[in-house]
Amino acid sequence: MSGTLADLKVGEQAEIIGFTDELLSLKLLEMGCLPGTVIELTHQAPFGDPIAIKVSGYTLSMRKEEAATIQVKTK
Repeated sequence: MSGTLADLKVGEQAEIIGFTDELLSLKLLEMGCLPGTVIELTHQAPFGDPIAIKVSGYTLSMRKEEAATIQVKTK
């Protein structure tokens, strides 16, 4: 099933398939969020924002608004 990183629940894994924001995607690519990379949503703040994902061996935190620009395919 496809969607965005913002749609995942804590503990879910997904594979990055693309981005919808070209400028933000450059930053994310530099941080290891490459297409084909498996990520896992590990934490979510009480009101849903920000979130933390495990990617390329480290934890990255981001706002839901940024997560919504990352297209994923759930595992």
